[in-house]
Amino acid sequence: MFKAIKDFKGLLAVEKVSLIYNAFTTLMIIFLFNRMDHPTRMIIERVIIVGLTACTYSLYRLHPCKLTVFVRVVLQMSFLAYWYPDTYEFNRLFPNLDHLFAAAEQFLFHCQPSVEFCKWLPSMWFSEPFNFGYFCYYPMIAVVTIYYFLYRFQWFEKVSFVLVASFFIYYLIYIFIPVAGPQFYFPAIGMDNVTAGIFPAIGDYFSQNSILLPGPGFEHGFFYNLVELSQAVGERPTAAFPSSHVGIATIVLIMAYRAKKSLGYLLLPIYILLCGATVYIQAHYLIDVLAGWISSVIIFMFCTYLYKRYFATGYFKKLK
Repeated sequence: MFKAIKDFKGLLAVEKVSLIYNAFTTLMIIFLFNRMDHPTRMIIERVIIVGLTACTYSLYRLHPCKLTVFVRVVLQMSFLAYWYPDTYEFNRLFPNLDHLFAAAEQFLFHCQPSVEFCKWLPSMWFSEPFNFGYFCYYPMIAVVTIYYFLYRFQWFEKVSFVLVASFFIYYLIYIFIPVAGPQFYFPAIGMDNVTAGIFPAIGDYFSQNSILLPGPGFEHGFFYNLVELSQAVGERPTAAFPSSHVGIATIVLIMAYRAKKSLGYLLLPIYILLCGATVYIQAHYLIDVLAGWISSVIIFMFCTYLYKRYFATGYFKKLK
């Protein structure tokens, strides 16, 4: 890992796509400057991200080895924690669309699965496994990424690019399709309306309101409280349709299976729990999950094509 490798002077694919997303959203801030809440701060934060990218690139040039490659990739993946809530700063400017998705849910299933699911299975024996699965979202990504770094390094650049580019595609969807999900929308309209099948449009309600009420489940559970804590820190009324938890987890599972079948089988139960949890904790409508499955295949194929056609360096395939 610390052994020096032949210096590669260009940007990694994951750095290129991150800078493209950074530039695109910066242009959006400039265009929407007078409507945004704190545009100057957002631009400064983007400049800092570019600066940190330059720092890790310089670190690699000083000591080109697998470890500094890993640092460069991990930095870009860590920025996803910033880019996700950042989507809220854009989509809060547009009318909320939850009423359309909740109505579609009611039409298709004659109920709200996100409400009924936790009612059917309220005990700790269901709540904790589902919350465990939901909590394992980022650990799953980390496990597969590290596995490729350690054992399939020649594919490490491709895997990191496909993952980060997939996130960015979902984030762009969230910017232009502002859906908050049941955990935000239902408290906003009141459960009496939900029970009666009435789903009013709330316009720009979430532009000034981002209160997240405690989710359903066993309130004294360890993983329940971990999920509640993580959502309190990073969750915003954004990113419901399609479910990136389901979409990215599906892509991660495909990558795990391709790397080593046993790794894919190991992650499969966690993946199933995660998909169920998105509805169980009311983070998503069921149609978000279905769209997550469909979109994951399309986005995975598209990002793989982008990598091969425009971003692949071919450099790391030579470093077995």
